[in-house]
Amino acid sequence: MSHQDSAIQTAEEHGHSLQMGESNFAGPDRPTWELYATCVHCGLCLNHCPTYRVLGMEMDSPRGRIYQVLQVDAGRLPIAESFVTHIDRCLDCRACESACPSGVQYGHIVERARAQIEQHYQRPWLARQIRSFFYRHVLGDRKRLSQIATLLRFYQRSGLQSLAQHCGALKLIGMAELDRLQPRVDDRFFFEQFGQVFPASGERRARVAFHAGCIASVAFSALNEATVRVLTKNGIEVCVPAGQNCCGALQAHAGFRDEARALARQNIAAMLDDRFDAVVTNAAGCGSTLKEYGDLLREDGQCSDAERFAEKVKDVTEFLSSIGLRPPERQMKLKATYQDPCHLAHGQRIRNPPRELLRAVGIELEEMPHSDQCCGSAGSYNVTQNELSMKILDAKMNDVSSTSAELVVTANVGCMLQLRAGMDRAGLNLPVKHVIEVLDECY
Repeated sequence: MSHQDSAIQTAEEHGHSLQMGESNFAGPDRPTWELYATCVHCGLCLNHCPTYRVLGMEMDSPRGRIYQVLQVDAGRLPIAESFVTHIDRCLDCRACESACPSGVQYGHIVERARAQIEQHYQRPWLARQIRSFFYRHVLGDRKRLSQIATLLRFYQRSGLQSLAQHCGALKLIGMAELDRLQPRVDDRFFFEQFGQVFPASGERRARVAFHAGCIASVAFSALNEATVRVLTKNGIEVCVPAGQNCCGALQAHAGFRDEARALARQNIAAMLDDRFDAVVTNAAGCGSTLKEYGDLLREDGQCSDAERFAEKVKDVTEFLSSIGLRPPERQMKLKATYQDPCHLAHGQRIRNPPRELLRAVGIELEEMPHSDQCCGSAGSYNVTQNELSMKILDAKMNDVSSTSAELVVTANVGCMLQLRAGMDRAGLNLPVKHVIEVLDECY
């Protein structure tokens, strides 16, 4: 049976009259029939989708978006404003994948749909310039990222930010909410540690390469340093390869797959080494993409290397849980609640290790409702879809406030920023920490 005949038969089985015309997808990275045909339109994903829960629109559900992809592939729907709007609204949180009984790889579908949008749809001029600059020329360029971070640090430290906030200028231009989401730029960047090796404390149990990330290296250097300390305290030698770069997650999510592939090749060259027992990351979003380099480079000559690399990638909580924690110097006796990062729980299917580590250092865990539902951060989503992101965040804050926790813990830097902004919005006085920061305090 041909591709078109299969499409017609399946669509008719679900009550759709579909005449296949010439596909509106073209060129590389198109959603394939093999990917989206696994969706049986059962609707079990709907209540797990943050945008569907907020908007209540079928076209803003995973099932609805897959149907739109099918329509574009059938030549019945153009890659135009309506299609772009609904695909852009997706957080790519992949909660639908955890709920799906058919094993639909929804993340692969939406990322390919966005690649097609990037190739065939012309966004407004300013949006094109900003997206191109950020995804093509900043994230993968350590020098340029450092320069921009230095300027942002001056804005934050010089009093300009405080002045802009208090005089109402940010609110006037609609930037007040975005300004609150800014990470505080570090005094010193973790890039200075690239190329260094940190010896294990006591008997060496393992040797790892640490993927430090891009934004994390200018705004979460203390977390990266804490990660190195916790690993070395547990008998792990930590190498920070000099040739590593941005993981490519934000580029892949936004449709810039060529840029993501270039970064993947660079990271494989820098960190695929038999000396390393694992490639460790402390960011769930990075880890999910690093583990999917095999798919990203499927048509590339490095596919086998990409798959070997992906097998070595471990979230830091996953790795520490697998080798077992050395007893820390002290226990942290307080009650906390844990927010599952989407790309850890749904992308990597890692839920128990972070909780096990927290309990091992004395934390009493109180589960919040919907702990694995997205907080609305989703990489750059809280910037590009700010209003919708804040509605999703407000729901998360209701879940947090229903607990009696003294601390909120997560395992992804984007979630940390979003949750901290949510605390300010909700008037909650709860600290937000990474699992590694809690372990570091105990050591």
